[in-house]
Amino acid sequence: MLLIAVPVLVVLAGLVLFAAARRRDTDEAVGQLSHETRSRDRGPVEPTPSEAEGEVPTTGREIERLAALERRRGGLVVAEPVDRAPVPWVPPDAEAIGVSRRQFFNRSIVTLMGVSIGGFSAASMVAFLWPTASGGFGSVIRIGKLSEIQDKIDEGSGFAYYPEARAWITNYPSSALEKAKGVYGPGELPGMEAGVVALYQKCPHLGCRVPSCVTSQWFECPCHGSQYNRVGEKKGGPAPRGMDRFTMTVENETLTIDTSSTGIILGPPIGTNTTGQEAEGPHCISGGE
Repeated sequence: MLLIAVPVLVVLAGLVLFAAARRRDTDEAVGQLSHETRSRDRGPVEPTPSEAEGEVPTTGREIERLAALERRRGGLVVAEPVDRAPVPWVPPDAEAIGVSRRQFFNRSIVTLMGVSIGGFSAASMVAFLWPTASGGFGSVIRIGKLSEIQDKIDEGSGFAYYPEARAWITNYPSSALEKAKGVYGPGELPGMEAGVVALYQKCPHLGCRVPSCVTSQWFECPCHGSQYNRVGEKKGGPAPRGMDRFTMTVENETLTIDTSSTGIILGPPIGTNTTGQEAEGPHCISGGE
């Protein structure tokens, strides 16, 4: 869409500038004489052969020259009427005249604007009807086998980050499942029952990316100090709730998460603490309540 709109806007701007320049040239040409013309007018005016012979001027050019000569001599010559009937006026044929320059530019601008609006509308419609691309954030993403995920969690000292899903994957203890069933819904429980939870990296407070803190084994936001335990339940700071999480499905020991707008689940309310986990070491960010 942007690739279509930018060239159209450039063309329209060029047409407007060209029309303005031509109009300015035309305006400057009206009522102004060149230096050469003014110098020639100040010089002596030579009479035409017909004027020298005393004949009455019959052309517009001769009348103008005679009037200029008489003004310098202090008089004014009134041209005598020509003894012939005026030519009757006949309205011109519109087809013979054709399209004027102004009409051409006006119609061109309107046409280009119509094409650009039509292209924009078509692109918007295609973008609206086209299915969401698979394989990236905003789609259903296959994270991998649970055994592979566990290996990555162990390598990250309790935290596994998947940038294509903008998600943190951490362990959910089986001992907390009974409490979890009273707090979490069917979109989250399948993953928790498999021993994992998928958390959105964005802080619910003002949207900063929340990093993990290996020493405290919590998530700690560097922007305003919000803190969450390892499963994303709020422990401190100004955040209005726990970390948002993704809908999880587990099939054939494979975890899949839905990162679309319908797959994001709002975090648990303040006070939720199903795991009972407290900070296991020094905080990376100070900012608890």
